[in-house]
Amino acid sequence: MPGFEFSLSTEIRLDSDAAAPGRAAQMLRRDMRAVLSGHGRENEITLTRSKGLPPEGWRMTVFPERIAVAYADDLGAVYGLLHLSETALGVAPFWFWNDQKLQRRETVQIPCGECAGKPAAVRYRGWFINDEVLLSAWSLDGSRDKPWEMAFEALLRLGGNLVIPGTDKNAHRYRELAASYGLYVTHHHAEPLGAQMFRRAYPGLNASYAEHPALFEQLWRDAILAQKDMKVVWNLGFRGQGDCPFWEDDPQYDTPEKRGALISRLIGRQYDMVQEALPGAPCCTNLYGEVMELYRQGLVSLPDDIIRVWADNGYGRMVTRRQNNHNPRICALPPEGSTAAHGVYYHASFYDLQAGSHMTLLPNPPEFVRRELGEAMRLGARDYWIINCSNIKPHVYLLDYLAALWREGDMEPQQHRMAYCMRYYGQENAKRVADCFAAYYANALSYGQHEDERAGEQFGNHGARMLVSQWMSDASRPAEGMRWVTDAPTLRGQVLWYRDKCEEAVRGYTALWRTCESVLPDLVEPGRTLFEDSVMMQAGLLKRTYEGARLAMESLLLAFKRDWLRAFYTAGKSKAAYLAADRAMREREHGHWRLFYANDCLADVKQSAWLMGVLMGVLRNHGDGPHFYRWQRRFLHAPEDADIALILNMENHLNDDDLFALMQARMG
Repeated sequence: MPGFEFSLSTEIRLDSDAAAPGRAAQMLRRDMRAVLSGHGRENEITLTRSKGLPPEGWRMTVFPERIAVAYADDLGAVYGLLHLSETALGVAPFWFWNDQKLQRRETVQIPCGECAGKPAAVRYRGWFINDEVLLSAWSLDGSRDKPWEMAFEALLRLGGNLVIPGTDKNAHRYRELAASYGLYVTHHHAEPLGAQMFRRAYPGLNASYAEHPALFEQLWRDAILAQKDMKVVWNLGFRGQGDCPFWEDDPQYDTPEKRGALISRLIGRQYDMVQEALPGAPCCTNLYGEVMELYRQGLVSLPDDIIRVWADNGYGRMVTRRQNNHNPRICALPPEGSTAAHGVYYHASFYDLQAGSHMTLLPNPPEFVRRELGEAMRLGARDYWIINCSNIKPHVYLLDYLAALWREGDMEPQQHRMAYCMRYYGQENAKRVADCFAAYYANALSYGQHEDERAGEQFGNHGARMLVSQWMSDASRPAEGMRWVTDAPTLRGQVLWYRDKCEEAVRGYTALWRTCESVLPDLVEPGRTLFEDSVMMQAGLLKRTYEGARLAMESLLLAFKRDWLRAFYTAGKSKAAYLAADRAMREREHGHWRLFYANDCLADVKQSAWLMGVLMGVLRNHGDGPHFYRWQRRFLHAPEDADIALILNMENHLNDDDLFALMQARMG
């Protein structure tokens, strides 16, 4: 029997005008235009809702003149059409984020037969688009919304069905767009029910539930009303007006018992409000940070059917996160034998002003991730997964692996790595690129005693900035913000410890960079460009970041010895290294990625460079102030003239960068 000829003559016919199937049909038509060039027999793809399928299910039957897609609900229709896009046209889930070059064909022959979707291993599964500073500042084809559309499409192609569509104002702005794609919406753990923050609604009032219960509850009621027509997994909870404990705003709750009692009462109140308005609506609550500690102490009680969401520590380990210098590492996994519903909040990306990986891949390997999430699933965490994906592009490799876990329940990491590299980098390049991904993890910096304590790019920025700032403000005292990682009693001791760690990182990432350099000449397009944009760019970013941090510490050590000139010069080298790290990102902004990395304001390597410039000025003042002529004469004039100053200065004073350039030319 002849198969179905998929061509530009193929029509897509929907049996409803619902938004999500309509969007999926638009995606498929776009993909047809991108891949197919010829017109063939007139035929059609028809979608028909069916009551005999499980939720989100679809069944596809291919006839010579028709592809019949039966679907259970809107997401079933979406998944069925996207399956056709992927299997018939070759459009991969991260086609946009990885710049996939689609193979043009005149028509595609699809054999007759039948296939069907299978239930995912996790009921609610998706992304928290958090710390989205790159996406928020970036436009695609002149649109600020299109990057979010590409995010929602990728999530659906990975089999996801749930999203927190941004943080704070973005979450409110994009939740209707997310809903139009068929996605469930849920909420940030600091924004219960997706309600407006109290302090924004009432800027003149103290954010205390004890003082203003009616105002808080009205905000919750308004949020329920605003989202009642969307599919929502309602997040319940009570935290402060930032990502912090509520008792920072309301100090009357000064014991664990008082805090746990209020959280329990307010979650119960929010639950009742949701169920009154939307009987049977799914609800969850995040056992995150301080709430986990209270829950483990038995001080937080929850209705039985609320999904308990357990969180990793930002580095992939299922223990409570470190907050400032407090690191209790309490197990964050469901108890054995629990019959309640459970889920996880897991970080592919993390921002903590300490050692997280916001601009680079999580430094802990997929083998580690598999073990942690496998144990969570064994203990029942199969009802809800929300993955912190931040700005998506830096993390696509891990996001692809995590999606394989939520679909299948398990995936062997090496098998996935090869399949991923073949799909996006090409069969000719796959083995070499996969080896570089493996080398990325092998060379990651370990900063602590635990397996998960491996550093991303933030350690090379925030750590250096804390130590440099402390030296400039009070060199007689250690930096309080570094006590989480070193118990050195003096600032100099902290600097020495951190310098040694940065030297270790430079060795590791230099080895990774050289591995990437050795691989690059053998790669062929289009995978070669993607390699330079992804793992090789991140290797360069990390190598140069830690070079900058190491040199910053060398500068401080020279300053402790009052060797001001060499300290100034070394600070200039540090600044140059940080600027090179920034360029490592910015030079990969080709095509529609123009300005994608411009708003790196969290790791912010250019801010590290700026601070090293400030340090240069302070060091120059110590060593060459207040008249600022001796260093300039030494490097601007010939050696025989440098010490002869019948006229103090014959030239305008050089700025610090120009003086550093002179030094560099002389000192190398």
